[in-house]
Amino acid sequence: MYRGLQPIAAYRLQSHQLEDSDDVENNMDSQSKIRVFSTCPQSSDHASGEYLRRVIDVAKWSEANGCEGILVYTDNRILDPWLVAENIIQHTSRLSPLVAVQPVYMHPYSVAKMVASLGFLHQRRVYLNMVAGGFSNDLVSLDDQTPHDRRYDRIVEYTEIVKRLLTTDSAVTFDGEFYRIKNVKFSPRLAAELVPDILMSGSSEASLEAAEKLGATAVKYPKSSSEDKGVLWESKLDSGVRTGIIARETEEEAWRIAHQRFPDDRKGQLAHELAMKTSDSVWHKQLSDLAHSTNGRNTPYWLGPFQNYKTFCPYLVGSYAVVADEIARYLALGYQTFILDIPPNEEELRCIGKVFALAREKAAVCSR
Repeated sequence: MYRGLQPIAAYRLQSHQLEDSDDVENNMDSQSKIRVFSTCPQSSDHASGEYLRRVIDVAKWSEANGCEGILVYTDNRILDPWLVAENIIQHTSRLSPLVAVQPVYMHPYSVAKMVASLGFLHQRRVYLNMVAGGFSNDLVSLDDQTPHDRRYDRIVEYTEIVKRLLTTDSAVTFDGEFYRIKNVKFSPRLAAELVPDILMSGSSEASLEAAEKLGATAVKYPKSSSEDKGVLWESKLDSGVRTGIIARETEEEAWRIAHQRFPDDRKGQLAHELAMKTSDSVWHKQLSDLAHSTNGRNTPYWLGPFQNYKTFCPYLVGSYAVVADEIARYLALGYQTFILDIPPNEEELRCIGKVFALAREKAAVCSR
């Protein structure tokens, strides 16, 4: 039905591809859950007249190339993510918005109402990406002075209320430290198959603990696969990574495109340095430290866009084979969800699809 659907979807491992052993079965069980999300453009990067058209284009490219869903950002500078998510739903047939949710912006009841309303109107499932932090100036301007780790305590309560409202037929009462509701009879009821999966952004211990309490997928900005410790299997925590990908037939072509798209920018570097001074984000500091240690190495792992304040995730750059090797190593480390950066065009998603198809083959061979 969808041209180009096979490339990204093709990496999903099927049972007949793996040998019948306990170790391989365990590997297959985890690999079969792998999901790929693209990312929606930000309204701050576009004029009013062109933004909606751009959102629709990226959503259609993402669906046509087999993505499970599409991340929709939230912060003080950009449009309400729920309004953007509904436009994505209206112009696609199966793509699921992954809506970023910041507790400062709305009560958990409102989030549950949004999810249930979209399900009622469109019969479409959404995912929730729970964000405890954000830009420090955004939080200050809204008088949120909650310390870093306490924000994760708050988001656990917040998310628990959303989950209960969406899955409990009887009236819901919750008496927490941050939130309290009493005898809430929620409507409209959400069909069980439309109940959202929860993703939790962050790399700190507090964020991982919060994800485990909620049974959420912990999404972080990865280190290079050679340095990343991977998933703690004993925690039984679903985990994912946020990364951009630029891959072509040759290393030279991929790096040419990478430097053309993300040239050195002194103004951006100064903005990055300023953000480092004011941020309490663990992942921001970790990536900045990694940038110094990985510069000059012969590796597909690239932090140039991050250092120039063009995006907030690492990139994997190189030939299809080299980047697929890196993705396969992340699979072996236990990461199951991949959230891509904003695609500049549909060709980029097709190229990324080739990477995941190759990574799937490599993962299957390693499993044997």
